[in-house]
Amino acid sequence: EVQLVESGGGLVQVGGSLRLSCAASGFSLDDLAVGWFRQAPGKEREGVSCISKSGGSTSYADSVRGRFTGSRDNAKNTVYLQMNSLKPEDTAVYYCAAPCSYPYDYWGQGTQVTVSS
Repeated sequence: EVQLVESGGGLVQVGGSLRLSCAASGFSLDDLAVGWFRQAPGKEREGVSCISKSGGSTSYADSVRGRFTGSRDNAKNTVYLQMNSLKPEDTAVYYCAAPCSYPYDYWGQGTQVTVSS
């Protein structure tokens, strides 16, 4: 089955950390940049980061720059998002998608991140 599957979400206190994973099955991520997005209740979807095919370049939204770090392991066909110094405003459903911009070829089902204060 061709799919992207996110994992690693959960409930964490302010200032805590989580690492999200985005694993691809049924296709290779090698030739695709991969983006992370998030959507909080009542808010529009927001682009969080985009990692290049090689992992050598990653861009971030201003709201997460310096706190979040994207990486990838092409051997594992997986992309990661390390989230540190989490804030209540980071609470959202996080999605990965490939490539980073429209038209998207693949979307994950999302993983919930909740930051409690």
